[in-house]
Amino acid sequence: MGGHSHWATIKRHKSAQDAKRGKIFTRIIRELTIAARQGGDPNGNPRLRLAVAKAKEANMPGDTLKKAIQRGTGELPGVTYEEFQLEGYGPGGTALLLEVTSDNRNRSVAEIRSLLTKNGGNMAEAGAVAWQFHKKGLIVVERNKVEEDRLLTLALDAGAEDVKGSDKTFEVVTAPHDFEAVKKALADAKIESSLAEVSFIAQNTVSLAEKDAEHMLKLMEILDEHDDVQKVHANFDISDEVMEKVAAAAG
Repeated sequence: MGGHSHWATIKRHKSAQDAKRGKIFTRIIRELTIAARQGGDPNGNPRLRLAVAKAKEANMPGDTLKKAIQRGTGELPGVTYEEFQLEGYGPGGTALLLEVTSDNRNRSVAEIRSLLTKNGGNMAEAGAVAWQFHKKGLIVVERNKVEEDRLLTLALDAGAEDVKGSDKTFEVVTAPHDFEAVKKALADAKIESSLAEVSFIAQNTVSLAEKDAEHMLKLMEILDEHDDVQKVHANFDISDEVMEKVAAAAG
């Protein structure tokens, strides 16, 4: 599985350098608040448990975390967020699936439509591309952190569906309900992951040449910056060779 099929895999290098804490916290706070609607106890609420783990990984202050949960359970007043998905097309015929949380759906849709139109994409009808993505747990491990056979054995024994290797990383794919068990098994074995999340993974990818790759990465960056966009999923694949050319042109 050559190339870069996951935006998150590309982005994590950048975010490690310029972690925009405010933006990261905003996303996690919204996720905590929405997840807490199904109950404020992480032990009985898997979605909240994941959000709390993410908050702790980001070193969110305990008071901020607690207040976000209390706004979700109704113990504290706060903004009511609606969560929904938007679908679209990007450069080179790529499919886009956006997870959005907003306190004003019409405004968010209009703004995101405008961003797509101005940057080589367009909005799609509901259902047009969502079928191409399946919800999965995704854990990315750098190749130099672990031997392939050891990772395969541990991950598959813990319930992973698949382990895919590229030049620099391994991607461990799980069913959403097995994600926590597999993540814990790798953590217990002291195998460090550079990314661990439940995500939407494209079943097939579209390979992009240099120009489309450049435009696609720019569009992903712009969408990712929008306050109401929690996550952007896309089905592009960019080879290491093209990535190097794009990086060189940008540098």
